[in-house]
Amino acid sequence: MATNFDFLKSTDKNLFDIITEAEKLYRDEYFEQCMTQTRRFAENVCKDVLGNRRTSEETFDDMLATLKDKAEGNPQEKEFLDDLYFLKRKGNKSTHSSTVKKDGITALECLQRAFEVAISYSVYKNGPSDKLLRMQYDTELLVTGKKNKSLAERYNEKKIQYKKTKTKELPQKKVQTTKKNQKQKSKPAAKSKTKSKIPVFGIVMLIAFTISLTIIGFLFLTSLRPY
Repeated sequence: MATNFDFLKSTDKNLFDIITEAEKLYRDEYFEQCMTQTRRFAENVCKDVLGNRRTSEETFDDMLATLKDKAEGNPQEKEFLDDLYFLKRKGNKSTHSSTVKKDGITALECLQRAFEVAISYSVYKNGPSDKLLRMQYDTELLVTGKKNKSLAERYNEKKIQYKKTKTKELPQKKVQTTKKNQKQKSKPAAKSKTKSKIPVFGIVMLIAFTISLTIIGFLFLTSLRPY
């Protein structure tokens, strides 16, 4: 099943497994557990980014405080830290909540923030990538587990389907053309019948004329006999 975090798999398989589990929980409408899982993801990212700079930090709060102290103050770092703090806060709230809330909107925001954290983490590990930085969280992919096709891909599919439809129609057109040809061929046959009637009519007239002459001749000869 496809996921929004496929790009993370080759960078850190453990982080990939954690956050894709959060997406599965969201699809199954376990929104509180989804938020807790995104908090776990954020904490592991924080540990990895600190690396050797981590000393006595034990809690997520301590690690975030250390990251904040070592930050250089650029907008990307600030956004990265804001997302981590958001995931920690919402995750803590869902973990310690006394009641189960079907808060799908907040759970979705946690996944979107985790997505931004994952991109920042990948850039930190592998360097900047135009393709990676242009990526946006796909909510339809989250719900269906199926990747949306690009406009170009959908256009090519329509083009191929159109060609297949046209190919299927060609034999029908040939059949229709054959029928037309048969009709056209049958027309001269009808004309030939008309032509064949002319000699028959002439023969009939000739016979009638001959009989008439015979009768006239017979009457003429009869009239010459003496009484």
